[in-house]
Formats: sequence, C-alpha cells, structure tokens
Amino acid sequence: MTETAEFEIKKIERSRISEVDFNNIPFGKVYADHMFVADFEDGEWKNMRIEPYGDLAISPANATLHYGQSVFEGLKAYKNKEGEILIFRPEANAKRMIVSAERMCIPPISEEFFMSALSALLKVDSAWVPGQENTSLYIRPVVFADDPYVGIRPSETYKFLIFTAPVGAYYSEPVNVKIETKYTRAVAGGVGYAKTAGNYAASLYPALQAQKEGYHQLIWTDGQTHEFVEEAGTMNLLFLINDTLVTAPTGDSILNGITRDSVLTLARDWGMKVEEKRLSVKELEAALKAGEVKEAFGAGTAATIAKIHKIGYNGTDYVLPEEKPLADKLFDTLDKIKLGEIEDAHGWVYKV
Repeated sequence: MTETAEFEIKKIERSRISEVDFNNIPFGKVYADHMFVADFEDGEWKNMRIEPYGDLAISPANATLHYGQSVFEGLKAYKNKEGEILIFRPEANAKRMIVSAERMCIPPISEEFFMSALSALLKVDSAWVPGQENTSLYIRPVVFADDPYVGIRPSETYKFLIFTAPVGAYYSEPVNVKIETKYTRAVAGGVGYAKTAGNYAASLYPALQAQKEGYHQLIWTDGQTHEFVEEAGTMNLLFLINDTLVTAPTGDSILNGITRDSVLTLARDWGMKVEEKRLSVKELEAALKAGEVKEAFGAGTAATIAKIHKIGYNGTDYVLPEEKPLADKLFDTLDKIKLGEIEDAHGWVYKV
C-alpha cells in the first residue's frame, strides 16, 4: 500500500458523541469515535486505516516502554460559523514531526501522508469538532517504536496514530511561574528541539515541586549555566520589556513553537520591536525590579496564549500589571484567524 492509497475505514457501531456535554468539556479526557492507524514494517508504511478509537495491544517488551523512542505533535481544528472545519497551520506540524523523527531515529511521515491521514480522519469525525465558544478539537499525531525487543537500538517497526479530543480552555486564568535554576528540561546537543516524550517526563518532578510552592509552572533556564531564560512549562516564553517583545531563539534545547512563530509574525506585522535573543536571568530580574516587564506570556498549541500573573525568583515574587493588552490582542487575533473571522494574510488556515 502506498502513502497516497485510499485508507480502509471501519466505522464505530454506535457513536459516543451523545454522551458528551460540549458546554463543559474537560481537557484531554474525552476522545472522538475514531483514530487513524498505520504500521511501519519491512521498510515502509502500510496497513493504513481508520478504525474505532480504542486500546492498543502491545508487548511488555515494547521498545517505547523501555527506551522512549517516540515523537508526537499537537494541533487544533475549529468549526467556523458556516460549519466548515478549519485547522491552524497543520503543514507546520507535519514539517516539525519530520525533524523530530529524524532526531529520534524514526522513519519519517511525509507531509503528504500526514495531511492525507489528518484530513481523512477529520472528515469521518467531523461531528466531533465543537462549535461552542473557546472550544476546539485537539489533534494528537504520535509515532512510536513497536519492536517487542529489549535491546538498545532503533526499532525496526513503528506505529503511527492520530486521535482527537474535543476540548475547552487549557488555562482559564493567568498563571504563576517560578524561575528554575536547579533542574533542567533540555541541553544543547540533546533532544529539546524534538517533540519527544522524554522531554515532558523529565519536566514533571520539578514542576510538581514548584506547584507545592504555589506556582503553576516553571520558567526553564539553560542546562549548562542556568543563566539564560528558555521556555515556560511546556510553552515558548515571551516578555514585553518596555516596548520590545523578547523571546529566546530556538535551538537544540528549545522547541520551534508554531504558536510562537505566529505571535512573532503578527507582532512584526503590527510594527512592534521584536528581539529573539538570549535573555539572562539577571537582565530579567533587573527589568522586573524596575517595572519594565509590562507583560509575560507563554505561547503554545493547548492554551494559545497563557498570560503570566506572577514570576518567582530567589524567594521574591514579582507581580506583573493586571492589564495585558498585547497578550489579549494576540489571543483575539489568532482566535479570529483560526475561525476564519478575519483575513488570513499568511495562509495559515487549512480547510478540510
């Protein structure tokens, strides 16, 4: 079977959609009826199908369970006023997944294959794309090693899945964050730029310690010196310092965020000063003390824009201005682009 072949479709006998309260959707706990599945065997992707969403049968010796050889993506679909399904920048997710797969020694999913599988699945489960305010259909593509082999080498077999979940808002209120200078999310030469499972597993323990101190998430610093600001939790991090939007440059230890790129593009469109530079913790602390940090926010797929209320460092909490006009404008603009309500000048929206 080739990547452009028709996919086999086996539909669920009875949809679960009537059991869902779309006005009150918990994030990441309700899943749509179907999933896309493909197997990599004998050097090619095959057995491509859409089937009812359900559990997988894997060997206890499955390579991913032991060695973490997996990559994934996260993106969202929306329903506009005409009932059409729109996806925000899926081609960028496809390209990033290829980069992640290369780093993790996983056979790539071509952009054409990715888009064909995604479109086919959303057509089957189109009713699951919610139309209520602040809702969307979260889409999770994932590729993982499938060899039943306890030995350290790249797997020879893999599974590619896409499943979806109707979701509401990820963060409903501004968050409190703490600058982390002991634990490390990623280092230069590592896999921080790949969207792979181990990056997130490594972040859980330090994030939990911060939550015990009253913070929602961490601001990660570089792994070598802890002198420079990198990401915030699972999102890219941006600061409005005086009149300049500042964010760390992407690289080995920072994920090339699609929402981040969208934010920087819009800011430049609006004539703002934008700097992609290594921001030192000392420089940030000085700006916080001087009241020069007007806004701070995370940018990522799940929340889009997560406004930061408070930044903790060395036992001191710096409370940011309550009004965050830039973050609000960015969220509103991106939201309207995603829903097709304003001009999509950059061709970001893909119509299924």
